Amino acid sequence: MIIISHHRAEELVSVSRNAEELSNFAVDLTQVFWQLCHKFPEDLIIWKEDSVQFEEHNISHIFPHSLIMASHPVANYFIGDEIGYVDQLPFVNPKLEVRYPTWRMSTDVGGIYGKTAQQFEDTFKHIKSFGYLLNSMAKTGQQNSLFCYSDPALVQSKLENKKLPTRNTSVLFSFVGQHYKKVRLLILFFCFLKYERKFPLISLLKALFKTSYFPLNVDLPQPELPESNNIPDSEKIDVIIPTLGRPQHLKNVLFDLRNQQMKPEKVIIVEQNPNSNSSSDLNYLKTEEWPFQIIHHFINQTGACNARNLALKEVKSDLVFFADDDIRFEADMLSKAVTEMRKLNIDALNLNTLQLGEKTEFSKMKQWGVFASGASIVRSKFAKKVSFSLAFEHGFGEDNDYGMKLRKLGCDIIYHSQIILQHLKVASGGFRYVMQDEKIVSSQKPKPSPTFMLLVNRHYNNIMRRGYKVNLFLKFYSRQSVRNPIRYFSVMERRWEISEQKAMELQQQSNSTSR
Repeated sequence: MIIISHHRAEELVSVSRNAEELSNFAVDLTQVFWQLCHKFPEDLIIWKEDSVQFEEHNISHIFPHSLIMASHPVANYFIGDEIGYVDQLPFVNPKLEVRYPTWRMSTDVGGIYGKTAQQFEDTFKHIKSFGYLLNSMAKTGQQNSLFCYSDPALVQSKLENKKLPTRNTSVLFSFVGQHYKKVRLLILFFCFLKYERKFPLISLLKALFKTSYFPLNVDLPQPELPESNNIPDSEKIDVIIPTLGRPQHLKNVLFDLRNQQMKPEKVIIVEQNPNSNSSSDLNYLKTEEWPFQIIHHFINQTGACNARNLALKEVKSDLVFFADDDIRFEADMLSKAVTEMRKLNIDALNLNTLQLGEKTEFSKMKQWGVFASGASIVRSKFAKKVSFSLAFEHGFGEDNDYGMKLRKLGCDIIYHSQIILQHLKVASGGFRYVMQDEKIVSSQKPKPSPTFMLLVNRHYNNIMRRGYKVNLFLKFYSRQSVRNPIRYFSVMERRWEISEQKAMELQQQSNSTSR
């Protein structure tokens, strides 16, 4: 392990390797970094502010393999919270008390393996700012199978969640111009005018002509891990499936589970039918023989959230597979997925779900900004600590809300492109029984939907909410009939207010139901 000590990310203080001081390096911090990557490619390279108390004994836990880049802010992030004006993914709003997925790197303390960093050198070797370099590697690396984190285990002193502004507005504009589509610069400029009361025209103009790194393809070296398809005997998995009106499709899912090389311990089925005089359509659960225990709940209450919460209470195994009732998969799906989770220390894995004839859009494994509640495997120690909010019942957004709860526990969500499920997307049935609210279906419809507004209010900080609102208003303008911009914004403000009110009502109803 190599440790680079610096002062304010500008001045090199010292370089040591395994507690032995090294010399004869360049004065420029970024040049020293690249030299060390070349000389010691197999080493973990740590950077830290000279005054930071670095927790060396946590290193093997923080960096279990070479596809990890992690840091933690003791005083600040290099890219501040204003990035939320143009980016509302979970990665820009880290919870600092836990290991949280984020590309926002701090120069205070962090690390990356030399051979991993080397893959970015050709693109970023001209960057002189060490903080800009770290964030550029993380931002592009996250789309190329690099797992990036804020991890409080790196340091002794912790930074509480608080607003962390970018020190230099010009740096923020340059970063957005190089790592996002250029149109995002206009949104950022508008938000600075409206909310920051600033007029950064020069920063905008300079950023418009910066070289774009979006998108950037980087082939990272895969970690050298033992190749084994033998799942430990202690690694057990349960499956939960909510269903409504799809008995034959559910039967096919059970056949696929029966044929798995790695058999589930039990399959928990929550069958819903809103008709109080109805009975189960799943007679084959008793007439067929199954190599796993089946727990069957038949209920008249509809809704995916309630159904999954009911099923989660029955989970006892190490892992839980959240499955839809209209998917198909190969016999090695579970064994491959669990092996990958074990190899790469993954706590939640989203599988690649494709409809018939659909092609894979993202070909690389990467940290995932959403959560697929019908195609994911999660470690039960996290899955059972949170629940699906009933405020989203009969609507959409419950899966992303659940995913955010997982991240805030320190459970990262990884998308794996090579483990594929076929989603039949059956037109009828399923686990959603859509109930229309007459107040919502009116001449003044809420925008965005109340359930998405609820998601925004729960998980976006104030800057992200403002950025989302501006982006929504601008994008929706070309998709509607009101051409007068003054009247349009007046109408949209009213629709936004209606959505906020509806979201508040949903939250209140959920609170009263959960009591």
